Amino acid sequence: MTKLIIDAANENIFLMLIDNNSIYNVTHKNSKTNYEKLTILINDFLKLNNLKIDDISLLYVNKGPGSFAGIRNSLSIIKAIHLAKKIDYYCFSFGDFEGETNIKYENIPNLCNKFSIKKNLINPIYIS
Repeated sequence: MTKLIIDAANENIFLMLIDNNSIYNVTHKNSKTNYEKLTILINDFLKLNNLKIDDISLLYVNKGPGSFAGIRNSLSIIKAIHLAKKIDYYCFSFGDFEGETNIKYENIPNLCNKFSIKKNLINPIYIS
């Protein structure tokens, strides 16, 4: 089961793949140019790790709080992938994991299960 985590809500765009016992990640500067090519960044990251979007079984996306443009673009891409490929997604916020300390991206899938984050539900949290 291969999981893709996308976080474009903060200073950097962060992508992580969790594939069985392997974890791969990459960061990019959070800029207008990178927002516009987020799909390309995701595809390049998958290719770098010899994967295609069809190999992804679950998606996780940070819903904020954070950058409006980053959240909007990442949520749009997740929704498009879901509609086109029927891949389920989880929209999380680090605030959803109340009481947890030292949260790491690789723990997001387990935390979403532990805190009963609902599948295919988007409620973004923007900051002004």
